Amino acid sequence: MSTRRYSVAVIPGDGIGQEVIPEGVATLQLAAELHGGFTFDLTSYPWGCRYYLEHGRMMPPDGMRRLRDHEVIYFGACGWPAEVPDHISLWGLILPIRKEFDQYVNLRPARLLPGVRGPLRDKRPADVDFVCVRENTEGEYAGVGGRVHVGTAHEVAIQSAVFSRFATERIIRYAFDLARTRPRKRVLSVTKSNAQQYSAVFWDEVFAQVSRDYPDVTATQGLVDAVAAAFVTKPEALDVVVASNLFADILTDLGGALMGSLGLPPSANIDPERRFPSLFEPVHGSAPDIAGKGIANPIATIWSGAMMLEFLGEAEAARALLAAIDAVTANGTARTPDLGGTATTADVGAAIRSALAAQAR
Repeated sequence: MSTRRYSVAVIPGDGIGQEVIPEGVATLQLAAELHGGFTFDLTSYPWGCRYYLEHGRMMPPDGMRRLRDHEVIYFGACGWPAEVPDHISLWGLILPIRKEFDQYVNLRPARLLPGVRGPLRDKRPADVDFVCVRENTEGEYAGVGGRVHVGTAHEVAIQSAVFSRFATERIIRYAFDLARTRPRKRVLSVTKSNAQQYSAVFWDEVFAQVSRDYPDVTATQGLVDAVAAAFVTKPEALDVVVASNLFADILTDLGGALMGSLGLPPSANIDPERRFPSLFEPVHGSAPDIAGKGIANPIATIWSGAMMLEFLGEAEAARALLAAIDAVTANGTARTPDLGGTATTADVGAAIRSALAAQAR
C-alpha cells in the first residue's frame, strides 16, 4: 500500500516558537506513525529575528519560492522587539506569506478545554465553543499609507484600510459555508458601521447580500464593541464569528483569554483553493518574557498541528490528536504555569503523546 507523503516547511521563528514547535513536530510524527498511511517530509528554515540580525532581512530573497514547494507550513512565532521592531519582523515574514500565498482565511477556534477553569465563573466547555473567521489579506492590515513631514511639528501619518468586494465576499461566504457544517448554523458579522460609514457599511451590505444565499443559516450583525462585551457576557450564543483583519485579530485574543490562556488557541492561515501552501501556527506570539525557560504551553502549537492534519485530509489522526489534548487537560497532571501548574513544555508534549499512544492500544 502506498504511503501518503506531505511536504511540510517548519519555521520555528522567534522566542518560544523555538520551544513549542519541536513538541508539535514530535506529536505530528507520532500521529502519523499510529494512524498509518501517511508520513511527513519536513524541511526546517531558521528564519526570523536572529536571521534578520545576521542578514538584514527576515528570510532570504528566495524564501517565498522555497516555501512554495511545500504543501503546508508549520510556524512557531514571530518577533523579538528588544532587537527588531515588531513592524519589521511582522512585515518581513508572516505577512508576506499570508498575502503572497493568498491565505485569505485565518481560522481561530475558541473552545474551553475540559478540566481548564476559564476566567468566566460557571461557564463550562459547552458554553465556550465557537470559531472566528478573520479576513487575512487586506482590511486594516493592507499596508496602504505613509508619513510626511517626518520629525517636524507638522508630521502626519496616514494608514488606510482597504476593503474590496471580491475579498469581503469570499471571506463571508467561507464563514457561511463553515457554519453549515456546525450544529447551530449561526454566523455573526462584526463591524463598526455606526462610525465607519464607508468600509464597515460596505461590509454590512455584502454580508446581507451573501446571507440570502444561505437561508438555512441564521445571520446576525453586531458592532465590535458590543460583540466584545458579548464574548464575556454570553459566549454560549456564539458559533461562527466573521470579521475584518483588525477586529478579528483583537477579538480572537479575547477568545483565547476566555479559554484560560493564550497558550491554548490555535490558528490556520488557509488558501481554501489550495493554489499555495497554507500555514498553521499558535495564536500566541514569541513571548520574550518566558522564552528560554522551558515553560511555554505547547498545546496551541499541537492543536494547530491537528488543524493541519484535518486540512490535509487526515481526519482520523486529527480527531485522535484533539482527543489526546482533551485527555491531558481533563486529567490536570501536566499543566504549564499559565494554567496554574509546574510542568515544562516538554512535560506537556510528552503527556499528549502518551495520551495519543494510549488511544491506539
